[in-house]
Amino acid sequence: MVNSMTGFASVKGRTGDMSWGWELRSVNARGLDIRVRTPERVEGLEPMIRAEIARRVSRGSLTLTLRLQREGGDGAERLDRAQLDTVLAALAEVEAAAGRAGLALRAASPAEILALRGVMGAASEDPAEDAVLVAALRPSLSELLDSFAEMRAAEGRELARLLAQRLEDLRRLVTAARETAELRSAEMAQNFSAALARILDNAEGADPDRVAQELAVLAVKADVSEELDRLDAHVTAAEKLLAAEGAVGRKLDFLMQEFNREANTLCSKSGHSALTAVGLDLKAVIDQMREQVQNVE
Repeated sequence: MVNSMTGFASVKGRTGDMSWGWELRSVNARGLDIRVRTPERVEGLEPMIRAEIARRVSRGSLTLTLRLQREGGDGAERLDRAQLDTVLAALAEVEAAAGRAGLALRAASPAEILALRGVMGAASEDPAEDAVLVAALRPSLSELLDSFAEMRAAEGRELARLLAQRLEDLRRLVTAARETAELRSAEMAQNFSAALARILDNAEGADPDRVAQELAVLAVKADVSEELDRLDAHVTAAEKLLAAEGAVGRKLDFLMQEFNREANTLCSKSGHSALTAVGLDLKAVIDQMREQVQNVE
């Protein structure tokens, strides 16, 4: 089953006087990139999140955000005054160094300072309370990942449908290329025969057998049957990947490179306007597929 690398999910939950909201979104990426934004100082939370995501997702750039709130409107995070003092001292040192270098820095806003790591900490720093909270969050995270997986699977089914259509287009175009190449072969044979006759008529002492060999070499170089056979094989391989389990995006991306290579060779060896037109149509379909494959997990 093909999965998309694009997805979004959100889930809310509550335990005791603590409520929370999860949000998870993803876009395409070469590998698995997980960015976690959670309240500071909740022991064991981030490792648990990363482990659960890595167990369920193979590729994509994911951003997960968790917001905690205590009942009554009190924020689940509190200002860490010691960390704030450390940050302000560091900022003052940076500004002084910049002044000595003749640089003028823009003053940091309060919001920017509060967003710095460690300035806002969790309301509770009790490891036992943290453990209870993490245990309560785990099933909620599983629910979030289930919803996220469903969306990626739904988009993956649509991607698979579009890619299957493009593969049908490729098969049709390869068939058209074979038919056009057969017509071209007859024309090429006539052209080669005419060329041979002209050479023999205008070149005293030319070896007819040698000239015929050279023309035969040219005919072999212009043969596109191998390229068309490989294109057919690549279509079959892509169809099997669309029906396979697991992450197949990298393999499909490699096949797109192979498709493009054969189409380029076909166009370069064509020497025939009709066959070149088919080759260009092949390249257009392959480019469409490459864009869609970029979102396949």
